[in-house]
Amino acid sequence: MYGTLADIGPLVHGIVKGSATVQADMAVCPSFVYLPFVAEGLKGSKVALGAQNLSDQESGAFTGEVSGVMLKDYNCQFVIVGHSERRTLFGENDGIVARKFAQALRLGLTPILCVGEHLEEREAGRTEEVVEKQFQTVVELVGASVFLDAIVAYEPVWAIGTGRTATPELAQEVHASIRKLIARGDSGAAQGLRILYGGSVKASNAKALFAMPDVDGGLIGGASLAPDEFLAICRAA
Repeated sequence: MYGTLADIGPLVHGIVKGSATVQADMAVCPSFVYLPFVAEGLKGSKVALGAQNLSDQESGAFTGEVSGVMLKDYNCQFVIVGHSERRTLFGENDGIVARKFAQALRLGLTPILCVGEHLEEREAGRTEEVVEKQFQTVVELVGASVFLDAIVAYEPVWAIGTGRTATPELAQEVHASIRKLIARGDSGAAQGLRILYGGSVKASNAKALFAMPDVDGGLIGGASLAPDEFLAICRAA
């Protein structure tokens, strides 16, 4: 929840202008109120549009919620579900996240499923257990094969906005375990799945992170607010 319309205009312009030099797939996910403005700014560019959240309901008396149908009206292709801040600050449990994931797929949106552990869980050696539980709820609801049409983002909560970053080797270890989790249900989906890393990714560490065999890109937070920094990360991908 950063920025105003005055900030976002130059940001979108800078990203679009620099996107011609980027070979990787790119998408931006602004706040709901700026979706129409950003959609207009992205027209004719290679940068796709996404949203930061959606309701698990398609329509109805749910004041303050935004449905996937509404997102599609603005040509959103992607939507983030289960971001750690939604889980921690707004009480979204694994069941809610799974329903949002299913709703996005049902409406033809590509969900970006966020999973990850808190510091105390990592220090207790429970990273794989926590991530598996987050996945299992989704798989039980929609199956593993749907991950052919989804993206996963591993975001260690202890590394978000803290300046702390998992080493490339640590990130690779968890990304590989995620791919194995999906392979249990569908090996083809696991092989084709894009797994992003999100946790204080910067231009200075992006190349090393993205060099890992199971790290397929990044879910960028604070660094996306500076066009040059964001584009440098995208070029590293």
